Amino acid sequence: MALRQILGVSTGEVMRDDAMPCSRCTWVSASVAAVGGVFCSWALAAIQHGPRVTWPRIIRWQVCGAALSGASMALYIRLWEPACEPQNIAAYDKPVK
Repeated sequence: MALRQILGVSTGEVMRDDAMPCSRCTWVSASVAAVGGVFCSWALAAIQHGPRVTWPRIIRWQVCGAALSGASMALYIRLWEPACEPQNIAAYDKPVK
């Protein structure tokens, strides 16, 4: 699924043995982005609603922010990370059960 090969950025080589596999890299990056999305969306909710902000509104914004930022980061990693090229997934990632 990596765009690196389509755009000609990829060398096509297999990564080193000690590198982080694609599944772990995607999971870690999406988790960090989701936490960041929670904090950023809290500020955006306060700016949007001003003094009318309530906890249900903040929680709703935080859930949406976490889901959107986590999914965006996972997609970005899958498309651009060298570890997510097909030859590296075949060599180092665990098969999905």
